[in-house]
Amino acid sequence: MRKIAIIGGTGVYSPDALAGFEEKVIATPYGDALCKIGTLHGNQVVFITRHGVGHSVPPHKVNYRANIWALKSLGTEEIFATTAVGSLNREMKAGHFVVCDQAIDFTKSRVNTFYDTPELGVAHVDFTNPYCPRLRAKVIKCLEKTSIPFHKTGCYVCTEGPRFETAAEIKMFAMLGGDLVGAKPKCATPTAALLPIWRQAFRRRR
Repeated sequence: MRKIAIIGGTGVYSPDALAGFEEKVIATPYGDALCKIGTLHGNQVVFITRHGVGHSVPPHKVNYRANIWALKSLGTEEIFATTAVGSLNREMKAGHFVVCDQAIDFTKSRVNTFYDTPELGVAHVDFTNPYCPRLRAKVIKCLEKTSIPFHKTGCYVCTEGPRFETAAEIKMFAMLGGDLVGAKPKCATPTAALLPIWRQAFRRRR
């Protein structure tokens, strides 16, 4: 049995496929995380709504550490995350899916590590390839069986939020090689890598 987690971004709050899942509050050292837990196609699946009930949590206030800690405590081995984004690439149009392979982090105030106290010490993680190639291949294989327009690679630029970007920032991000821009969930990716959990994010152009 695979142990999978889905972190739903904007627009993905409670998929019909998860009907009958049990809702649980998982206590962590970083706060509580609300999870829906069940079995789907023979696999354990845990679903978390990134922005909370009713989209009540802005991107810079998402408790990424509590979410990732909860998923790890439930035995999660693979994370798939969705998010709505803006496009910096004219080929990536509204309604397209992008299976990201790279990221650029422009966040400023978010905590993205568990190792920030003397008791835990110092830990470094290789972030050369921020998204798991194995999980990316699985997502691509699934998308190839559909009529959904998608892109096999893309560079996601993560900003602080909750404000949108200035025209000058958008121009700069595109010059740096960014394809997509948004305010989440890049912060969760290094956090998951530090536990570790395999992770993959795919984006839908907003």
